[in-house]
Amino acid sequence: MAIGVLFVCTGNICRSPMAAGVFRTLVRRAGMTDAFTIDSAGTYDGHVGAPASFLAIEAARLRGYDISDHRSRLLTNEDLRTFDLPLAMDRSHLGAMRWMAPRDRQDRPTLLMKFAPELGVEEVADPYGGPARGYEESLNLIEAACKGLLAGFQAELKAARSG
Repeated sequence: MAIGVLFVCTGNICRSPMAAGVFRTLVRRAGMTDAFTIDSAGTYDGHVGAPASFLAIEAARLRGYDISDHRSRLLTNEDLRTFDLPLAMDRSHLGAMRWMAPRDRQDRPTLLMKFAPELGVEEVADPYGGPARGYEESLNLIEAACKGLLAGFQAELKAARSG
């Protein structure tokens, strides 16, 4: 059974599609594609159906991640029932997810940056509307956290196999 990982930001056009693209690529490179279901969503419905922002697509492309086929979608209660690990870009998303989640799953949503504690950063800043540099800075944080997330899963799998 695949592990469901859901990345959540505000409009689902910047941070969460970049995070899904990064994690999907890292998982593919690790030969673990079948082990995960990866998606993203937003807490704001104003961009539903829209592609990722041009600057997000470009920042990702320059680092080898293809998010050009992304289309924004709204976070649903069903997402929070079905995904094993809903990951928030900032505290506002975390609060929304915990509020929407069923009682028995309210503790599952967590901040993405928990997986890169060495950086000492808790949130991925929203680059929307800003310069390209903001997207690059967000992507730096996202890459570090996604690498930490995958390393954690790999360590758990190795421990389970040697068990």
